[in-house]
Amino acid sequence: MTRGLRLALVGIGIGLLASLVLARLTASQLYGVEAADLRTLAVSTATLLLVVLTASYSPARRATRVDPIEALRYE
Repeated sequence: MTRGLRLALVGIGIGLLASLVLARLTASQLYGVEAADLRTLAVSTATLLLVVLTASYSPARRATRVDPIEALRYE
């Protein structure tokens, strides 16, 4: 889960920086929302983090249930 979360945080950081830099360009395309609206950025960031945690949890949980000896024998 840590690897997935770390990758998501890097991507979200790059995305937030890009969205703030390109705010003027996108301002004309947004209706009723400012380009650098803090609430919108926070909600979208929280949603992305929730999706990443949900997607990372299932494989991580499954991996903890596998016996290491069995996994090594399989290879």
